[in-house]
Amino acid sequence: MSSSVEFKIELNSNSFVLYTTNNMPTKTQDFKVNVSSEIGTLRCLLIHSPDSGLGKVVPSKAQDWLFEDIVHLNTIRKDEYDYYLKLLLYFLDPDKIKGKLTTIDQDSTRSFYKPDHANFHSSTKVVELEKLLAEILEDKDVRKKIVAAVCAIEGCTYKLQTELIDTPASELAKIIISGSIDTQRMIFAPIPNFIFTRDIGITINNHILLNKPAKKARSRETLLARYIFFNHPLFAAYRNNIIEIPDSLQHFLRPGEENEEKSTLEGGDVMVVSKNHLLIGFSERTSATAINETIKILFEKDVVQKVSIVKIPHKRDFMHIDTVFTQVKRNMWVILHSIGKVDKRGDGSEPIDHLIEEEHVDKPEVTQFIKGKINTPKKFESIEQLLADISENDLGSQEKTQFIYSGNEEFPYDSREQWTDSCNLLAVKEGVVLGYDRNDHTIKAFIQKGFQVIPVKELLKKFESGELSPDTLENTFITMPSAELSRARGGFHCMSMPVLRDEI
Repeated sequence: MSSSVEFKIELNSNSFVLYTTNNMPTKTQDFKVNVSSEIGTLRCLLIHSPDSGLGKVVPSKAQDWLFEDIVHLNTIRKDEYDYYLKLLLYFLDPDKIKGKLTTIDQDSTRSFYKPDHANFHSSTKVVELEKLLAEILEDKDVRKKIVAAVCAIEGCTYKLQTELIDTPASELAKIIISGSIDTQRMIFAPIPNFIFTRDIGITINNHILLNKPAKKARSRETLLARYIFFNHPLFAAYRNNIIEIPDSLQHFLRPGEENEEKSTLEGGDVMVVSKNHLLIGFSERTSATAINETIKILFEKDVVQKVSIVKIPHKRDFMHIDTVFTQVKRNMWVILHSIGKVDKRGDGSEPIDHLIEEEHVDKPEVTQFIKGKINTPKKFESIEQLLADISENDLGSQEKTQFIYSGNEEFPYDSREQWTDSCNLLAVKEGVVLGYDRNDHTIKAFIQKGFQVIPVKELLKKFESGELSPDTLENTFITMPSAELSRARGGFHCMSMPVLRDEI
């Protein structure tokens, strides 16, 4: 059993030094939590690299575990996600990687990427969740609570619970995430969606909103996120700013096993588009009751002044709002055309509208609530109208708002490429976005808007040689290898939880 470690923390304007019991500093950082846009220069984010659990997803359980297909673990790591991590480090923490790329790439053991290895990058700007979990598990009391909670969710035996409590922290962190001991003995299901860190929580200014997942497969992720945010010293100065969404009274009082009144909210449905304006998606994963509670809490705590609710069809195709649009620049968005425009179905403009009985049509809707005026919400005619209003009024863009359409607005590539996350882009700075290389027609649309397109492998070489610099790069679409990653139905917006961005 590993020895207990006590954290001693000294706080001064959000600066801290973290000590272990031998009084040796293990980490020193000016750590801040603040995100007030989708496009401000990214300074810190939380990620989780693919763990062995992804390699244990079986076809019969794939959809239960929210995957569309099984993935090849070595490929998704070495040929795809590792490039994402290297790129993030070049933009956010270059001292960890610049001049070391050849050495890192030649290491067949991939020790640079492994949280329990001495050669792990240990960046405090590109922060690995498994590392944070291992660090809080060093505390005996926290370890017992987490193990008990996980074993309760997973229905483990008491004997197994005792075995896990006696497991060293770094090893225990891997077990809890992957579901396996020694990578072979599976004791409960993996949580393959943990790579989608956007869904565990969202930074809204200097607050953190924790999610409430709609699917049981993500319950363990939410549990781990709560323990990390409330127990890790990184977030000590912000513990009073962590927001949890309660279930409604109606949910508890409802007879039977119905789930209709349950409060569910996932991070892919939340976007901080300006300092005072938040978007929440009303989707298949985020419920009206959760939206109701979230708006009330955010207004009571004075976190934002305006919340816009974007209702999208409750379909697997459109899982969250960030699967149908994300922001590229102050005056530019990438979006699925059929979702963004005014929906004319059933309005009498087609002969068929007068020939068949009126049926419910699941149209996109936008409703905006302003603090102090909840009883008089504002309606927008379309999602594009809302996004233009954000660009021009919230962000003060002097240029006309532009839209880049999934698949370059060409059938059938618009829906095909939306399925493979053409609209789910991560902006590392304004006008510099990461996306999958397979979405050819969407990439063509970016080129037509004046963007340069650079494959990540080529870009890393140019960063290493000094030919290009992250600081001077602009209007760029960085293409990322995606043969395996895209099978998981999530892009780089999903695979990031920004903690700190520059204000714009």
